[in-house]
Amino acid sequence: MSTKVFKKITVTGCSDESYKQAIEAAVAKAGESVHGMAWFEVKEMRGAIEDGKPCEWQATVDVAFKVD
Repeated sequence: MSTKVFKKITVTGCSDESYKQAIEAAVAKAGESVHGMAWFEVKEMRGAIEDGKPCEWQATVDVAFKVD
């Protein structure tokens, strides 16, 4: 029987357009230095406001990768 073990890191992505793009940015950036990524979990969603309007979407995600 094979046993899988994962480690999680937390990253926050930002976008001027949407939460989806913020999540994609966070996962893509993590992928530049983390190998074997398996899944992500959205922990927080928030945004910035400028002149009374949303101007930035931010998503904090846990990214899990398999431990060798």
